[in-house]
Amino acid sequence: MSEYAEHLLQRIEALDTAAADNRLRAETFQEMAGELKDVEGRATSPDGLVTVVAMPGGEVRTVTFDDRIGSLAPSSLSALVVHTIAQAQAEAARTQAEVVRRGLGDTELLDRVLDADERIFGDQRPRDPGPAPVAVRRQEPARDDEFFEEFDVLDDRTGR
Repeated sequence: MSEYAEHLLQRIEALDTAAADNRLRAETFQEMAGELKDVEGRATSPDGLVTVVAMPGGEVRTVTFDDRIGSLAPSSLSALVVHTIAQAQAEAARTQAEVVRRGLGDTELLDRVLDADERIFGDQRPRDPGPAPVAVRRQEPARDDEFFEEFDVLDDRTGR
């Protein structure tokens, strides 16, 4: 076989190898796309009163409450819901990043894309919100009849 023919054969083999690599890469991207479509983050407050399911882009899919939620003060409930949403969003972002890392095998590429998104679009990576806020229980409202328990119509405290 001539040197030219051998060189041509090597180039064809290289193209076949590259085509096989590209097919494998395309399959990997398709698998990643399927997994990314189904990614969600789920978080439950430490006391189990609030559960949130969020999507990687920050969209909240569901917020569910335990029956005991009525015992919380409104401000505590609000803080607990906001905190649990942030936890679910951070979990969704972590799961999404893990899918990409498994698919690409290279975390540097993902980090560069996320850094570019932050620089260009101002996107902030979801961050873990830290510990949950302390829940304050609702105070029982005073009964209407409590005022009258100590009231005596015949007691003249005016001194007249």
